[in-house]
Amino acid sequence: MKNLAVRLAPLALAMLQFGCTQAPPPAPPDTRAADEKTIRDMETAWVKEFNAKDMDKIVAHYADDATIVLANAPTMVGKDAFRAGMKDFLADPKFALDLRTVKVEVSKAGDLAYSQGTYSVTATDPKTKKIMSEKGGYVEVYKKQPDGSWKIVEDINTPEAPAAPTK
Repeated sequence: MKNLAVRLAPLALAMLQFGCTQAPPPAPPDTRAADEKTIRDMETAWVKEFNAKDMDKIVAHYADDATIVLANAPTMVGKDAFRAGMKDFLADPKFALDLRTVKVEVSKAGDLAYSQGTYSVTATDPKTKKIMSEKGGYVEVYKKQPDGSWKIVEDINTPEAPAAPTK
């Protein structure tokens, strides 16, 4: 009898463990559509903040360690570098920015997203003092923060190639 109990003990233990196993928690709700709208609304507000030259509100869209890659400028890492890099642009009375968000994709997990679109910027060339215009494309990578807000972690802008001279 004792031998039978020793043989059945592993089976009884397995049955006990199986009976105590809990079902996995339900999947979190799919908030991708709402997150996409939030990011589009943020970019609309961001353009207004750039054109109002409100540095504090502009910088608030970035994560503390964000990387910003702009044409003809050194890569900026962090809010302080961005503030320093944008100071002269925002002081320029001719500075104006427009963004057109074309696409926003939010990861299925809901923790990362990106936006893609076009931009146009007008500013005074610091060397020639002439008004210059630039058009191009951008990609913003967003990361959802612990408080549920979205912050830019990567900001990449690429100007269009200059038009080829006509003959």
